[in-house]
Amino acid sequence: QVQLVESGGGLVQAGGSLRLSCAASGRAFSSYGMGWFRQAPGKERELVAWRRWSSSGTYYADSVKGRFTISRDNAKNTVYLQMNSLKLEDTAVYYCIASTIQWPPMTAPDVSYWGQGTQVTVSS
Repeated sequence: QVQLVESGGGLVQAGGSLRLSCAASGRAFSSYGMGWFRQAPGKERELVAWRRWSSSGTYYADSVKGRFTISRDNAKNTVYLQMNSLKLEDTAVYYCIASTIQWPPMTAPDVSYWGQGTQVTVSS
């Protein structure tokens, strides 16, 4: 089992920044890919960013490229999502995820573990 605990969501004005954190624990999570999905009201969950835990290789949705950065701290077993230049359309619940496949998990069935979710609200 892998446990994922998110933190760092909140309310921010458009153009501002937030950093989400995801603390991972459990067996062999270093062999997983880690990332972030989000789900806005009335929309399906979408993969926002993803990276392999133990090597390079990242994925970003087109809508966040150049604004969001996914990173990890191996010593803290933590994955981060730095979100800059936030837009109203970034408002969503953000979920930390872990997957066993070696490529980005583009859909929910490809995800092995989910965090509880953290709300990000961008206001005008």
